Parts: sequence; C-alpha cells; structure tokens
Amino acid sequence: MPIEMDAEISAIWHLLLDSGKAQEAQLEEIFEEHERTGRSFTTVLYNYDIIEEDELLTMIAENLGTEFVSLKMGEIPDDLKGRLKPEVARMYGVIPVREEGGVLYVAALEPMGYRMIDELHFLVGQECRVLVARPHEIEEALDNLYPEGAGTIQDVLGELEATHKSRYIDETNVESLEAAANDAPIVRFVNIILSQAIKDQASDVHFEPFADEFRIRYRIDGALYEMAPPPKHLAVPVISRIKVMSGLNIAERRLPQDGRIERRINGRQVDLRVSSLPTRYGESVVLRVLDRSVVNLDLDRLGMGKDVTHKVRMIINRPNGIFLVTGPTGCGKTTTLYSGLKEISSIEDKLLTAEDPVEYDLEGIMQVQIREALHMTFARALRAFLRQDPDRIMVGEIRDVETASMAIQASLTGHLVMSTLHTNDAAGAITRLIDMGVEPFLISSTLVGVLGQRLIRRVCTACRSEYDPEDRELALIRRTREELAGRKFNRGRGCDVCNNTGYRGRVGIFELLSVSTDIQGMINRRVPTQTIRDRAIQQGMRTMREDGIEQVMAGVTTLEEVLKHTSFA
Repeated sequence: MPIEMDAEISAIWHLLLDSGKAQEAQLEEIFEEHERTGRSFTTVLYNYDIIEEDELLTMIAENLGTEFVSLKMGEIPDDLKGRLKPEVARMYGVIPVREEGGVLYVAALEPMGYRMIDELHFLVGQECRVLVARPHEIEEALDNLYPEGAGTIQDVLGELEATHKSRYIDETNVESLEAAANDAPIVRFVNIILSQAIKDQASDVHFEPFADEFRIRYRIDGALYEMAPPPKHLAVPVISRIKVMSGLNIAERRLPQDGRIERRINGRQVDLRVSSLPTRYGESVVLRVLDRSVVNLDLDRLGMGKDVTHKVRMIINRPNGIFLVTGPTGCGKTTTLYSGLKEISSIEDKLLTAEDPVEYDLEGIMQVQIREALHMTFARALRAFLRQDPDRIMVGEIRDVETASMAIQASLTGHLVMSTLHTNDAAGAITRLIDMGVEPFLISSTLVGVLGQRLIRRVCTACRSEYDPEDRELALIRRTREELAGRKFNRGRGCDVCNNTGYRGRVGIFELLSVSTDIQGMINRRVPTQTIRDRAIQQGMRTMREDGIEQVMAGVTTLEEVLKHTSFA
C-alpha cells in the first residue's frame, strides 16, 4: 500500500487483500480512479465488480465483531430519535437502531472510525455500539429523521425570530453575548451553515453585516454564492457563536482577531480558520475551510503537464537553491508546496517548514507556526532553522527583504528553500524580489525556478455539452480551425449538481520559469519583467494562458474561464 489514505479506506484495503478478494495492483488502480474522479472509494470498487456491496459490508461487520443490518424506516422506534441531537447524528453520520441492556446501537456511515464511538459515548451519555448498514439507507434515514434542508433552516430561523427578535443583547457585556451565542437555536443554525459548507465543498464562508441586512455567502469553486439572508438582528449572536467556537475574545469588537475551529462535521474532521474584522456595521467574519478529505497532496494530480511535473521534480530534488510558487491568494500555492514536500520527505533528510498558519499536518516534517504577536516571524524562524541542521526548508511566504535575505543565506549555505510570493506571473517574482531590496546578483545565484499558477473552474461533467467554437473564439486564443483538428469545446448547461452554474470543481493551470544562464545574466542587468518572460518563452516555457487553452481544447474548462484569469504575453 504505497499511498497515504484515510483510516476507513486503509481498513477496507487490508480486508480485501487478506480475504483474497483483490490484488494490490487492482486496489492501487481503484484508488487512483477514486482520487482522479472524486467518487468514493467503495463506489469505484463496486464498479470494478471486485465485490458486491452487501458482501463487503458483511466482511466489515465480522471484522468489527458486530452485525450487518438492513435499515427500514418503519422499524426504527420513534422514542430512539430523541436520543441523538440532530447535529450530532449528522455530524457523525449515525442513526439509532435499538437499545438493549442500557446500550444504544447505532448504524454508522463510517463504522470503522474507532474514535467516533468513544466520542458518542460522552455526547449521548450512555454506552454506544456500532452496527453496519448500507450507506444509502443511513443517508436516507438521516434525511428523514434529522433533515437539514431549507425547511430545517427555516424552522431554526422561526425559532430565532421568536427567541431573539425581542431580546436585548448588551454588546458591551460579555455574559449577555455568551448567553446569546449559546442559545440552542443559534447553535443549531451555525451548525447547519457549517454542515452545508462542507457538503457543498465551499472553501470559505463569509458572515457580513450591513446597514439593513446580514449576509451569509459561500465561496465554491472560486465564486461566491449567497444563502437566504437571515434577519439583521441575528448578526451579533451568530458572529458571537463563531467567536466562542474559535476561542476569540467575544468582548473585543474593535480589533481584528484570528482563531481556529477543529471539529467533526458530516463525519469528517475539518479545520476552520477564523478571521474577524471590525466594520462600520459590526464584525465581518470569514471562515477558511480546510477539509483534509478533499485535498490531494500528490504532484501527479495537481493538473500540471508531464513536462512541467518532471521539471518541478528535478528542482525540488536539488540540494540547494530557491524555488518559488507564485499567484494570488487561494490559487493553491501551499497545496503545491505541500505536494512537493510530501514527495521528497524521507528518513534520510530533515525537512522544516515555517507557516502562517500550519494548514495540514505532514508526517515526518517539522512544522513551525509563525506568531507575529510573539515576534516569531518568518525571518526569525529561518534564522533558527539554520541551527537545526535541515536539508530542505519551506517558508510559507516571502513578505519582506529580511525574510528574502534569510532564504538566500539558507540557499547559499547548502539548503533547498521553497516558498510562495504574490505576483501575477512567474517572471514577475524576479521584479518583486528586486523591489523588496534584494540585490540582483543574489537572486541570480540562488533562484532556480518559479512556478506561476491559477485555479480555474472545471466544466460540470453532469451537464456539459460539446459545441463547435466560433471563428471569434478561435481568434481570441490564436488558433486556426485546422489546428483544432475537429476537436470541440465544452460548456455546462447548468444543473442541480453544479447549482446551475455549469461548473463543478477546479483545475490548475501553470507556467514554469527555469532560471537558465541567459536569464541569470538578464537578472543581473535588471532587464524588464516582460523581456525575461519573452526569453523564458523562447526557451520553452508554456504560459498559463497557453496551458489554459490546452485545457479548453481538452474539454476540461471553458474559454471564458481562461480569458478571465490569464493574459497573453
């Protein structure tokens, strides 16, 4: 089993191998298909006709020393429904089935999640034991017994209207704010919002108070979508609830604050990074969703062309030098660096990272959290790293000349340094470093490569359709119909799967500038960014726009998406 995977898949993997139902190579192929398509591992497994669902579930039950049951709604006693709170049932993916001898038996979506039963014991207040059932039956029972659709949100909003509309909240009193934040309807409402965000694979959730409204928006595949706005007077208790959950100072409403929420949502462990910002009409709060189940730390699955992947591998395996990944906020720079670190991590090398914040735990890598308030800066961390005998170093971001100088010093003393920079393209990183105050000869002697990247939306596979591009579209991408060779473009019509946007998921587009001898000389002469870019193109660099056009011609995305996020050289 050469690939990292979650505990549930790993357990099924070993069950199938030990029973002789599948070979290692078959399972690796199934796992790759699961990673590539986003479909569940078991769905792909059943499609390969290796084992039937009921047979696998029976094997899991026997392995756990429990039983495989068939859930029928009429057979679930009504009095058991109240044993689990709706948010607990949905968060852990469990349904109460029966009670015997003071023990509550629950059917679980992830029956092999051993910690889940321990946590349920404390939440329910009695011993719980797991049963195995068909996942679709559990999901159907959850929808029927503990619904969380629009109707549930409206029910909670109705409760909130009744309990909070006439309630006075003293915004200067900590006890008043805490009481409002811990009201059951407020707790349920926030849990529903977070659950929906995970279900829709949102990357961010925005809570925005305005003069006459309280707006809540999800960012999905890079675009913001607004949910039905709750009443304005709920802004303070809802935002207070989030601050309580993230450990922020609930009484401090004048200064920005940063916090973190770690919890299981919809049966998955999720990290939420919380940022509050004082505005004219109250605090604006943004949650960054870090869902480990949807991130894929594998260079081969980032969407790079094979030639770019090969060159990146050569760079990250160098003994020294500086490798930069550039692009705007939220374009996947950290994921790219994590994928590189994961690939080169070995028992022979010591890897250190300085991050703000540490987004994902990487096994075998020493990760340091930057804390500006305690004067633990990137530059200070780098200075300490050099006394820790590292082989490779990752710096979350080069923000100033001090950090850049320390990265250069680390590189010159025999270390590979990887970091990110906010620039529009790969060539722009060189100009940005010079603007910071770094001497050109230091850049040319240490910089080995710059990877520019963007994330663009994929065409929804559920509603996509082919069409022949117009001459105007071909002119925009500088292609002729002969070069198209009969290939068609794709676009999404819009459906329930993609929220009628025509897009579902995102894919990366990249450009890799390798610092050749020619480009080193140009850096020393301080030539303009465009000249360096042109020279890199002459030497074989494929720009992000060209990479995007290839994705359009392959039917992965649309021309509109590529034009929106890139420009011609």
